[in-house]
Amino acid sequence: MKRLTTLATAAAAILSLTLTGCSASDAAAPDTPSADLLASHNLTDMSAREIVDTLDRMNVSDRPADLIASVQPDALVLTDNVTEVSLDMPDDVTYVSVAPFVSQTHECFYHSLTTCRGELSAQQIEVRFIDDATGNVILEETTTTFDNGFAGFWLPRNLSGTIEVTYDGKTGETPFSTANDAATCITTLQLT
Repeated sequence: MKRLTTLATAAAAILSLTLTGCSASDAAAPDTPSADLLASHNLTDMSAREIVDTLDRMNVSDRPADLIASVQPDALVLTDNVTEVSLDMPDDVTYVSVAPFVSQTHECFYHSLTTCRGELSAQQIEVRFIDDATGNVILEETTTTFDNGFAGFWLPRNLSGTIEVTYDGKTGETPFSTANDAATCITTLQLT
């Protein structure tokens, strides 16, 4: 009887490990709570990168109030406070979301695609990302901030550098990193 109980316990432990060890591709298997979460927000069959781009560019008034989407260096974590889905980010790039400001900001580390708000909504800015190790300009463009006041950029991994922004005759700069433990939400770039 003791051997039968031990086998049953071992089988239950193996089943438990199998169920909780889902990969990102398993997380959205049909007819699962994860798939239901993605489907309820029209995110089915989208990669982490596609979801990030979709949600960050969405008008604030259209953003789902019941969804939290956290951009972390290695994963996009989506939750409705009942179900959580974690999707792998691309191996070669990471997302950095920047909210330049003149007078008002908030503290942030991992960008929340559905709740973070910056001061400069729908404003044209000039942005430069400079690699501190080489002095090379990684990215330089004129862009318009999203409705949430952020501008998002896909950058190569494992860089450290400086972000420079110009807006309406004002300029500012702040450091950034795309290391595995770095912030994806930059809210420290004040324009003066």
